[in-house]
Amino acid sequence: MVTPIVWRDDALELLDQTRLPHEEHWLRCTTAADVAGAIRRLAVRGAPAIGVAAAYGVVLGMRAGESFAAVSEVLAATRPTAVNLRWALDRMGEVASEGDAALLERAHAIARAQDEADARMAEHGAALIGSGERLLTHCNAGALATAGRGTAGGVIEAGFRAGRVAHVWVDETRPLLQGARLTAWELQRAGVPFQVVADASAGALMARGLVDRVVVGADRIAANGDVANKIGTYTVAALAARHDVPFHVAAPLSTIDPDTPTGDEIEIEERAGDEVTSVFGVPVAPAGTDAMNMAFDVTPHELVTSIVTEDGVLEPPYEEAIARAVGR
Repeated sequence: MVTPIVWRDDALELLDQTRLPHEEHWLRCTTAADVAGAIRRLAVRGAPAIGVAAAYGVVLGMRAGESFAAVSEVLAATRPTAVNLRWALDRMGEVASEGDAALLERAHAIARAQDEADARMAEHGAALIGSGERLLTHCNAGALATAGRGTAGGVIEAGFRAGRVAHVWVDETRPLLQGARLTAWELQRAGVPFQVVADASAGALMARGLVDRVVVGADRIAANGDVANKIGTYTVAALAARHDVPFHVAAPLSTIDPDTPTGDEIEIEERAGDEVTSVFGVPVAPAGTDAMNMAFDVTPHELVTSIVTEDGVLEPPYEEAIARAVGR
């Protein structure tokens, strides 16, 4: 299992996910600005992983004499949708006045807690899967996205190890192909049988009875259970509901934002249009074509069968289940 975030020799080393699957290149970050840049350009991505990286970014920034407020502002501005980023910064803020050793230990603790949460999520999620099932997943929610075992990816791999998962359909996940590049890379290394499919094929696969269950991750979950995740997730959820296919979201409790009442209040990041009109620098649309590039969408809670967390599986009604889970 890959560990994409490593603290070594007083610096943060990140596996550059923009170069996968063809090259395993590590970035060495020595400043908070380095970490912010890596988050912004998706060298490190996935809501939990962003949170872990940002925690270490605070350590680097404050070691350089920057104030916590300044460092936090720079890091928080990189990805507005993923709530784990702000959660991790808030945790670091609790010890910001206690010195370097306390800051570094808190960052290590956030990383350890994510790893432990992933392991428990995997166990809870795998128990939902029947024998010999064919799963579909969207985007990447494995170890690359969390610095642990992964959320949805951890559930899938645990299900495979338990003899419950027979095959995985991996949505390519346009425009940046996190499924084809990253999830496929992880599953191949883990020996899990899979096939990459075009995003638009999800409905056809379900109509043919080839999908038994959908498992995805999340970037933010509102208090009512609405789920923000990679663009295209809502489409998969709607198709799953149409074909009576269970749709599960795997996410740590840190991804739940009880201060956001519904998905309508979640800020959706919009990225540069050239990510849509080109594929890694190769134009696929006429020169001058304009494009809208929403990085995430929101799946209404009524389309979500259950939410798998490290503390157990949450089921509807979600407002009550979530309030209990986060102690509200």
